[in-house]
Amino acid sequence: MKPFKLITSMLLLCLVFSCDKVDKLTQFDIEYNEKVVIESSAVVDLPFNAFTPEISSNSEWTFENNNTRKNLIEYIELKSMTLEVDGPDHGNFDFLNSIEIYISAENEPQVKISWKDQIEANGSRVLKLDTSNDDLQKYLKKDQFNLRLATITDEIITSDHHINVKSVFFVDAKIFGL
Repeated sequence: MKPFKLITSMLLLCLVFSCDKVDKLTQFDIEYNEKVVIESSAVVDLPFNAFTPEISSNSEWTFENNNTRKNLIEYIELKSMTLEVDGPDHGNFDFLNSIEIYISAENEPQVKISWKDQIEANGSRVLKLDTSNDDLQKYLKKDQFNLRLATITDEIITSDHHINVKSVFFVDAKIFGL
């Protein structure tokens, strides 16, 4: 009886670890790189918004390239959001006090997905934001979505700042459609 229990236990362990490996095959990242301009301003401590152009999700193509389909997606989460100053050459994020980024899509409510409070004035040209763990599949399954940057400045900026918005979304799909 003991050998049977041992063999059964070993088979169960192999099955569990094999499922984890198969599950990893249906998980992948989607990256988006967009640009936004934060215009020069003589106003400090007032909120203002900057919008990315409509972002084409290319979800059908992306899912197909990762051997899945839209209807098999179980979960999509924002893994990381990074902002990088692309111009001017002397530009940095010292003018920002805080930033929040919202996602929206047709017939979907706007949701805050990323933010940074109390941004330090340290001359940085790169800003890594905190992210939510919300399920965002209803936004990325759409043909297009939008990002809105809501910012509060604590310094006057004398020239437009061109910002690269880099986002990475983690996608988890059903295994074999099960």
